Amino acid sequence: MNDDSIHLSPQLAGLDALGIEALGIETLGGQLVWRIGKDDLSDDVVVRLGYASATPRFAHLPRLRSASDQELQAALEAGQINIEWVD
Repeated sequence: MNDDSIHLSPQLAGLDALGIEALGIETLGGQLVWRIGKDDLSDDVVVRLGYASATPRFAHLPRLRSASDQELQAALEAGQINIEWVD
């Protein structure tokens, strides 16, 4: 049996219900870079996201400390994640 269908993760497959093309999200994800960590001053969890062309600008931003999986999960559950777009 030849299966030419594309298998997406359950998270991406659920996007169809929102009217978002999952394959488009996969394609976009291949063009993005991100950094995840904790802000030195505020201790907030920060996700910095930008196109690959913006990679050099990440170096000019304040450093992020590493965050454990437990810290990331707690921040996610509490809705306390700051997302920053890097142009």
